[in-house]
Amino acid sequence: RFEGWGPQGQDHWPERYPYCGGALQSPIDLESDLLRFDPTLRPIEVQNYNLSPNEQLTLGNNGHSGEYTSTLSLSPMMSISSLHNRYTAAQLHFHWGSSSRPAGSEHTVNSKQYAAELHVVHYNSDKYPNISTAVDKSDGLAVLGVLVEVGMFNPAFEHILKFVNDQKVKVPAFNIRALLPTRLDEYYRYDGSLTTPPCYPSVLWTVFRNPITVSRKQFLTLATALYSTNAQDSASMSLNNNYRKTQPVDNRLVLASFKERKYGLQTWLALLPEHG
Repeated sequence: RFEGWGPQGQDHWPERYPYCGGALQSPIDLESDLLRFDPTLRPIEVQNYNLSPNEQLTLGNNGHSGEYTSTLSLSPMMSISSLHNRYTAAQLHFHWGSSSRPAGSEHTVNSKQYAAELHVVHYNSDKYPNISTAVDKSDGLAVLGVLVEVGMFNPAFEHILKFVNDQKVKVPAFNIRALLPTRLDEYYRYDGSLTTPPCYPSVLWTVFRNPITVSRKQFLTLATALYSTNAQDSASMSLNNNYRKTQPVDNRLVLASFKERKYGLQTWLALLPEHG
């Protein structure tokens, strides 16, 4: 049985799922001091993300079936080609806070937690026939992580939001690229894991530096539309705060495709007001 998202629940994950207590776990705090600029990291190239509305995707809340979030199946035509292997898209899902606390991203940046986080999950299709075969392999998965903050209304997000409920539904396909930040050349890269049990250390993480925004109303819809308990339970609980707390970085290298904009001493001195 899944022990739930609270800290007490997460602390019990390793009892049933040993990998959750092992190495290379995700998410982590993407802290400036850990980053190493890597000029060889190329912009992420997504292919066939602009899906035809004639195509149907399946959206389902599997809050009580093992994945604990609302998951949208994706077209097998979608892929990332800018990594060493081709990775084919399988699904996307969100992690979020609650209506009273819009802080639910899994990755944090210098300890800052965003309102939510979008994960687009791909599997290594050069090596494995499907995601179930790839999920526990060290080079099996590549996930694009998108930080989400509350701000401007997001038309792309609305394509999913208007269908979010506790049933499995068919959703007309749309341009998934519109859910990603404009800039795909600025990101953090590290080796990590699934952020839900069984926590396999099988994920090449790409977390984009620039967040996307959703409106406050859109965030509230996401935070209140789903339930984590079965319909027959007398007290149904909203599915929220479904994020894993950050994990130890240990000796991992966290690469950045961009240089941190840091003021050098000269610049800093130049910014100081003149004193007579």
